[in-house]
Amino acid sequence: MSLQALTYLVVGASFALYIGIAIWSKAQNTGDFYVAGKGVHPIANGMATAADWMSAASFLSMAGLIAFLGYDGSVYLMGWTGGYVLLALLLAPYLRKFGKYTIPEFIGERYYSNTARIVAVICLIFISFTYVAGQMRGVGIVFSRFLNVDIGTGLTVGMTIVFFYAVLGGMKGITYTQVAQYCVLIFAYTVPAVFISLQVTGIAVPQIAFGSEISGGSTYLLEKLDQVVTDLGFAAYTSGTKSRIDVFCITAALMAGTAGLPHVLVRFFTVPKVRDARASAGWALLFIAILYTTAPAVASMARLNLTQTIQPGPVGAATGNLAYDERPQWFRNWEATGLLRFEDRNGDGRIQYYDDSNDDRRVQFEGYGWKGNELEVDNDIIVLANPEIANLPDWVIALVAAGGIAAALSTAAGLLLVISAAISHDILKGVLMPHISERRELLAGRIAAGVAIVVAGYLGYNPPGFVAQVVAFAFGLAAASLFPVILLGIFSVRMNKEGAIAGMLAGLIFTLGYILTFKGVFFPPLLDNTPDHWLFGISPEGIGFVGMLLNFGVAFSVSRVTAPPPVEVTQLVERIRVPR
Repeated sequence: MSLQALTYLVVGASFALYIGIAIWSKAQNTGDFYVAGKGVHPIANGMATAADWMSAASFLSMAGLIAFLGYDGSVYLMGWTGGYVLLALLLAPYLRKFGKYTIPEFIGERYYSNTARIVAVICLIFISFTYVAGQMRGVGIVFSRFLNVDIGTGLTVGMTIVFFYAVLGGMKGITYTQVAQYCVLIFAYTVPAVFISLQVTGIAVPQIAFGSEISGGSTYLLEKLDQVVTDLGFAAYTSGTKSRIDVFCITAALMAGTAGLPHVLVRFFTVPKVRDARASAGWALLFIAILYTTAPAVASMARLNLTQTIQPGPVGAATGNLAYDERPQWFRNWEATGLLRFEDRNGDGRIQYYDDSNDDRRVQFEGYGWKGNELEVDNDIIVLANPEIANLPDWVIALVAAGGIAAALSTAAGLLLVISAAISHDILKGVLMPHISERRELLAGRIAAGVAIVVAGYLGYNPPGFVAQVVAFAFGLAAASLFPVILLGIFSVRMNKEGAIAGMLAGLIFTLGYILTFKGVFFPPLLDNTPDHWLFGISPEGIGFVGMLLNFGVAFSVSRVTAPPPVEVTQLVERIRVPR
């Protein structure tokens, strides 16, 4: 059976599984649609949370970031996992004790203001659509390479599948679909990692292979990789080039952003008891750790395999590199997608990674992309291309394709549901039509989910960056807008509606404005995205931490010069703070 036929079979079987689960778990009421009837077991909820959060950024892009950034890529590992400690200790049990449906609903009642609720919805929509753009781009990449369709067609298929189980099943359908998607994505990530670990080091466990010697030699994997990349003019793989303040800010923004993501927070409303919310966070962290401890090994071995496949010669030499006409099949496959590009700048017909045009024997490193003299490799293809580079069996390659789609669709569904709930429950029922029937509210939620899917598809077709970068922006927006007001809503009795509203707006506007200044979306960036132009040397990926501090500062300041909250709100806070 050909690779394409096998891929269609594996991906098609996974789609059939998701649709079958959605039909079995169809939402019958708003409780099922928004919070799965609050009857999900903590272990199942931990799996669903892991799938909800381990998006295309984790599956496709994070290993690519680490492969090309090396040591600097560790900020994503630390930030994205550390956020779950904040969730388990500071937020999850208290939000479950509150016992409602959505994060904007909590903010609206805690701050006794429909205005606060609407501002929270605005923040949620900015965060969720930014995040979902990265997921849909991941879907398009997988479809364009493995199913031989253009990105637009791939997005349409992905949108259709998500529409079916998100609109039909709501949170109940999404939850049990995500349990299946977690099993698919974690199996698809670890199986090729084990194969490649055996090839490179002779050790089957990737986490151990990461610190082991290469087969047939006495050189450690990271030591060999350092030697290879420095010979090409790159910085050593194990050395950091980012400034300390940027590393700190990116890590902190990702941690606080994780704890402020609405589609993750709502998962803790789906369990039966308060203690189950904390247990769910623990299980989720365990399930996430399986992938996150594997990713550094995958990244390092992928970088080594990619470099050695092209067979670079000595730096500055015109020979020794792979002839372009002799490039392997995987190279040709990815060239067809436009995500791997070769430009023969010196006309010698050979693929060269380094740039020696100015006789400084150094590769030119631009942003997060690896751009040498003649070859450009997109960060998002590393995990997908790795099995092909290593000549693994076709069934492994097909499995990776199914895993990448599962990772992207699981998170996209969760994001689209919180957008739908924000519109139907928080805006329509909470503000505009408080007496709307449950049946009409459910219909409105499904219509909102359908519209959100169409918008998400457009953003996936025209994303503002590569997958992990787009997702990092979403985390920054969550850290700067929602995380502070949720934390203060639980632990600060004095915080009032004026402070919360002012804080959310200040954090969101500052962070979004900073990102747009350097990245642009519908217009060119206003400033070059270089450390020379960054505020205090902090990149757009880390600016959410500054936005968070601004949010806290504005909220505290405004609350101190305005009236304290009513007594009933103070009593609500006291009840929430006893999570039993």
